[in-house]
Amino acid sequence: MSPDRVSGEEMANLSLSSRAVHADDGISAHRAVAPAMHVSTTFRYSSDPNSLQSCSDPSNAHTWSNRDPNAPLDSHIYSRDSNPNTTRLEAVLTSVLGGPAVVYASGLAAFHAMLVRLNPKRIAIGEGYHGCHGVVQVMSRLTGLQAVPLDAEVGPGDVVHVETPLNPTGEARNLQMHADRAHAAGAYLTVDATFAPPPLQDAFALGADVVMHSGTKYLGGHSDMLCGVLTVRPGLAEWASALRGERLVLGSVMGSMEGWLGLRSLRTLELRVVRQSQTATALVGWLAEQLKSSSPSPSSDPSSTPSSSSVTARVVERLHHASLQPEAAEPGSWLQKQMPVGYGPVFAIVMKDVDLARKLSSRLRLLHHATSLGGVESLIEWRALSDPRVDQRLLRVSVGVEALEDLKADFEQAFASLDRP
Repeated sequence: MSPDRVSGEEMANLSLSSRAVHADDGISAHRAVAPAMHVSTTFRYSSDPNSLQSCSDPSNAHTWSNRDPNAPLDSHIYSRDSNPNTTRLEAVLTSVLGGPAVVYASGLAAFHAMLVRLNPKRIAIGEGYHGCHGVVQVMSRLTGLQAVPLDAEVGPGDVVHVETPLNPTGEARNLQMHADRAHAAGAYLTVDATFAPPPLQDAFALGADVVMHSGTKYLGGHSDMLCGVLTVRPGLAEWASALRGERLVLGSVMGSMEGWLGLRSLRTLELRVVRQSQTATALVGWLAEQLKSSSPSPSSDPSSTPSSSSVTARVVERLHHASLQPEAAEPGSWLQKQMPVGYGPVFAIVMKDVDLARKLSSRLRLLHHATSLGGVESLIEWRALSDPRVDQRLLRVSVGVEALEDLKADFEQAFASLDRP
C-alpha cells in the first residue's frame, strides 16, 4: 500500500461521502485523479509464461486469473467478466452499501440474477415495481416459481421480497418485522432499496440477506445510465463470487461507459440524496397542510383570488409518502429506526379525478413529465402511462435538487391553472 493511500481498516472508518470518493483509490494503476473510461472488450494476458494458468486447473476455475503483480485489482481478461470501470464501481458500492456488490446491466437484470442464484420454490412479494412482478412471471414459467402474498406463510429456501420505500407511493414497510418472519421460517429476506439509498436506510442492519438497487435511479443520479446492483450480507462473500460466475454466462454485464458514469455519480451520492430527501419531505408537508383547508367549488367570479390551500384542496384528493405514515410521528417507532436520516425523495399525488391527473404535468414548468426517477432534475409521471395496475388519478413525483421554494411556487401555479373554470 502506497503511503499516500488510505488502508482498508482506515477506509472503513471514514464517512459515507469520503468512502464514495476514495474507496476505489487503490485499484487504478495510473496516477489520474479522475477515472479513465476504458472501452476495450479484451485485455492482454500476462507476458510471463510461468504465470499463465489453465482454466481447467481447479485452483483457477471460474476466476479467470490473470493478475498483474503491479495492479492485482486492476487485471482483466474479457469485459463480459470484468472491466476497469465496473470493477472500480463495485469497489465503491461494496464500501458504500455495506457488503460485497455485483453490478448488472439494469435493475431487472439484477433481480433476475438474484432469483437464478437463490432458485426459490416460492416468493412472498407485495406491492411494488411492476417490472419485478414481470420477472417473477417469467421465472414461474421456467422453474415453477410460485408468487404468494407478502404476508403468506413461507418455508426453508423461500424468498420474502420487500420493496421499501414502495413504488410509486414512497411509503415504507417494516423490514425488521419481515426479516424476523423470514428467518424464523428458514427463508431469505431480499430487499429492493432503490428508493432509499445510503444514507437513508441500511437494510443489512435490519436483517436483509440480499439488497437490490436499480442503480439507474439514485446511484446514477443523472438520468443517463442503466445499472442494477446486488449486495449480499457481509459474511456471504461466496454468494457474490457465485453471482459473478453466473453473470458471466447470463451475459447481463454492465457496460464500461455505464461503469464510468456510475463512478462519476457515486462521488456526490450523499450530497444529492440528503438534499432530495429533505426537499421532498418539506414539499410533502407543505402540500399536506394545503389539503387541510377545504373549499367549495371554484368561484364563478374571475376576479377572485382563492388561497393556494383552498385551490390545492379542490384539485388534490390525497398524498402518499413515508413522512405521512403514523409511525413517522411516533418517537422510537420502527419507521424512525429504519430511516433515521430522512425519508425517500419520491411521493405520490392522487388527484380528484383522472382528467386532472392527465393535465397536471402539462401545467408544471420545472418538473419534467417523464418516467424513472432519482435524477438531479425533478420528474412527475402520470403513472398510468407505464404501470397498468395503479389508480389512474395517481402521479408519481421524484424530487431533484431544485430549491424548495421554486418547486412550491410551481405547484401553486399549476394547481391554480387547473382550478380555473
